[in-house]
Amino acid sequence: MKILANDGISQSGIDALEEKGFEVITMKVAQNQLENYINENNIDVILVKGSTQVRQELIEACPSLKLIGCASNNLDNIDIDFAEDNGVHVINTPNSYANSVAELVFSHLFGMVRFLHSSNREMPLEGDSRFNDLKKAYSQGVELRGKTIGIIGFGRVGQEVAKIAIGLGMHVLANDDKVVNAPITLEFFNGKKSTFTIDTIDKEELLKESDFITLHIPEQDEYIINKNEFDKMKDGVGIINTAKGGILNEVDLVSAINSGKVQFAGLDVFETEPTPAVQLLMNPEISLTPNIGSSTKESQDRVSLELAKQIITLLS
Repeated sequence: MKILANDGISQSGIDALEEKGFEVITMKVAQNQLENYINENNIDVILVKGSTQVRQELIEACPSLKLIGCASNNLDNIDIDFAEDNGVHVINTPNSYANSVAELVFSHLFGMVRFLHSSNREMPLEGDSRFNDLKKAYSQGVELRGKTIGIIGFGRVGQEVAKIAIGLGMHVLANDDKVVNAPITLEFFNGKKSTFTIDTIDKEELLKESDFITLHIPEQDEYIINKNEFDKMKDGVGIINTAKGGILNEVDLVSAINSGKVQFAGLDVFETEPTPAVQLLMNPEISLTPNIGSSTKESQDRVSLELAKQIITLLS
């Protein structure tokens, strides 16, 4: 069987698939040429990320397709229902990214509480002329230990965030419409483990009590954080969104930063990707990354191996 990994796959995944007799093609085929390529080469499996669209028209036009694999948490680029209704498997690996996203949350948090997001902009420009002024400006950072982090969305990623927070000595609050409680197991370097059970609470209480709030929920029909929610938060709160653009009202966020309600924010996702609003990009109180939460070398290896395992199980 032939597999087109149109948006790439790690060597570990290729090796696992080839060992079972699959042919893996890693060339990038342009969107408008996919239909012809799949049909001319009798492709059985297509592996994509967010950049390649696998819509109903493509699925209908390519009868050789037996499976669509997505190396992403987000399946918005695939017409899942149509594919499955027509006997085409759709798979992804949502758990493979949890640790990568959780670590990015704390990359933003550590940077923000010590003003790295701002000082890294200012030092190259004025570090040689205003060193002492900058030292004074950035000397009022805080420690994460002892602070309270509120996690909205307590699935796999939210629980990984909780693990890191507990290890840092933070208080953890969690909210989730479906999860009542969850065991959080910390595994240590010497093989020992320790498990904590965290009960979820009302969102209103979480907003009121948290020093930092991080979002880990899927796409919603409306904002879950807007002016109404900001008004309920502590003054000087920090906000992190590595989940999905469109769940946090960015206009209200900027207003909350300007008023001092929000001291700083960390954004990895945006409402208008791939062209985030200029008022976000230029705001000195926002730590910015270009949707890289799930993108680490380790996570790509995990994703590739998990996709390979599922393909082998379903099609061998």
